[in-house]
Amino acid sequence: MSVRLDPVDRAIAEIAAGRPVVVVDDADRENEGDIIFAAADATAELLAFAVRFSTGIICVSLPGERLDELELPAMVPDPEDPLRTAYTLTVDAREGVTTGVSAADRARTLQVLADAGSVAHDLTRPGHVFPLRPRPGGVLERRGHTEAALDLVTLAGRPRAGVLVELVHDDGEMMRAPALREFADAHGLAMISIEDLVAHRRSEVRGAASARIPASVAFEATAPVELPTPHGTFSAFAVREGTAEHLVLVRGDVTTADPVLTRVHSECVTGDVFGSRRCDCGPQLEESLARIAAAGRGVLVLLRGHEGRGIGLVEKLRAYALQDQGRDTVEANLELGLPADARSFAVVPRILSHLGVERIALLSHNPVKAEALREGGVEIAEIVDLDVHPTAENLVYLTTKRDRLGHHLVGLPGAASPASTPAPTTPVSTPAARPGAHRTNGETA
Repeated sequence: MSVRLDPVDRAIAEIAAGRPVVVVDDADRENEGDIIFAAADATAELLAFAVRFSTGIICVSLPGERLDELELPAMVPDPEDPLRTAYTLTVDAREGVTTGVSAADRARTLQVLADAGSVAHDLTRPGHVFPLRPRPGGVLERRGHTEAALDLVTLAGRPRAGVLVELVHDDGEMMRAPALREFADAHGLAMISIEDLVAHRRSEVRGAASARIPASVAFEATAPVELPTPHGTFSAFAVREGTAEHLVLVRGDVTTADPVLTRVHSECVTGDVFGSRRCDCGPQLEESLARIAAAGRGVLVLLRGHEGRGIGLVEKLRAYALQDQGRDTVEANLELGLPADARSFAVVPRILSHLGVERIALLSHNPVKAEALREGGVEIAEIVDLDVHPTAENLVYLTTKRDRLGHHLVGLPGAASPASTPAPTTPVSTPAARPGAHRTNGETA
């Protein structure tokens, strides 16, 4: 982008101070700019300003779990918007408004949405404000204004509801980058790009070795509780980082210098919860818990927002439909216009730092995951191979992970079609550990 942009830190500071900023997305996406500010800071004056220079449609990005609490389902069950903007039912505040459409009324509605004490009954449906459901991983998962709005207000320490309004010219045409810069300068607003916001979030983890948990990034860990499981009792706590929430299980003392057996597991509701045989996620989760329990010491990090290697549950099932037509797991994602792997492991170094873990033995056969953790400052003493769990239903999937995503699947049978070569239904054991292993590169593993 050739226009002048401001530092992301300035935009965060502006939002923290209650002021709006301009955020522009990629030229090959919408190539447009939005005014973004914290819903908690909405006033009649600020809304009047936003409406005057925009389409007049006021959107607000809230975490998915908060939308569920407020009983705000998707506007339509299967949206046809090519950018997959996740609109919910529209709303007005139940009290303190007249028609709901005035600047003051919409500011009131935004304040209600930002108030953590609000409940579903505090809103009427339909209304004049458009809530949006962002991807759990924020801009690291989807480079949209929906995700940028929630990321920015979260980084700024404001209540987790970010307003976004699309900027237009007087003739109704969308503002593009040069005009957006002129607009920002004319009104004294900071202007950043989503690309720079992505880089900002990624850069935070690269400094984890020295900065540990950066002060500029919201990081919250709950107090630990006991969690009895079939593999024994673990200490469990939840972590909120940015817009995502994760679960961490700990066994034994993990603060000593010896490498800590560690599993970083990507959420997979179909495999982990329902035992789907299309993937190997459920067996990997069970095996990891069993190994940590047997060792008497270890950590399991369950990363939410990683469904389908980060594309989400709806898109994963769409990808499954394409796989049923003959595509492999990579081809299906790409045909949907999605990356083969959209996950971020940026929070893991912070979690390990929070626990006081110095060195780990990583339970994984995914070299990209290992490399991402190393880049974040995690010292990996060894990589411990998990067993391979091929079935007739997942053999092609596992073979694709090995051959196209670089996963280290020792003992996996050849890439023959399951229809012609039945796969074993019992796990194929692999070596337990490879001291000092250093692999280089990429759904669970």
